[in-house]
Amino acid sequence: MAGLGEVIAGSIWARELAPQQRLRVLAETTERSVPEGGFVCRRGEAVEYWIGVVDGLVKISSVSPEGKAVTFTGVPPGGWFGEGSLLKADPWKYDAVALRPSQVALVPRATFAWLLDSSIAFNRFLLMQLNERLGQFIGMLETDRLLDPDARIARCLGMLFNPHLYPGVERRLQLSQEEIGYFSGISRQRTNQALRALEAAGLLKLEYGSVTVLDVEGLRRYGA
Repeated sequence: MAGLGEVIAGSIWARELAPQQRLRVLAETTERSVPEGGFVCRRGEAVEYWIGVVDGLVKISSVSPEGKAVTFTGVPPGGWFGEGSLLKADPWKYDAVALRPSQVALVPRATFAWLLDSSIAFNRFLLMQLNERLGQFIGMLETDRLLDPDARIARCLGMLFNPHLYPGVERRLQLSQEEIGYFSGISRQRTNQALRALEAAGLLKLEYGSVTVLDVEGLRRYGA
């Protein structure tokens, strides 16, 4: 598992910072362990940190007062989230839950604001981050409204290979079928059927506890 310093140093947003800026960020950033099923942040709480996933897997979701749940996305190691909430100074609008034991990096609000004020490169990164996130959610809405479960699973997996949002993702995804079902909003049984269909199409290979993606573009185009 990569340490906090390695994760920050390897992040796209940190690569363009001056050495002294990176040192300050590292000095002010804390790390927290979150057990499986534990909350990284909760809807309605004050937003005090920009959050990065060091290790594990985090689900971004929301539950209505009636108990209906919707999953927006999953964040693997190397991914960061919460910048929109920090910029608006609103409370969290969603829950972030660890799907497995996870380590998260917490960049304080004051450090985040200092980076905004002192680094043009960081501002450029945030513009790209917000644009990529918007594109991701538009794609998810289109997938949910127009495509069948097989295509939804394919597009969900394809979205994880976004080099800006999730720079640390490798072709062998350490994801269970249950976790993939969470991300796509599909039952575990139907997820299994979809993955088998995608494997038969030569787009991926199923292994115990993981999926190896053979054709990222094929997943992104599936069902088009």
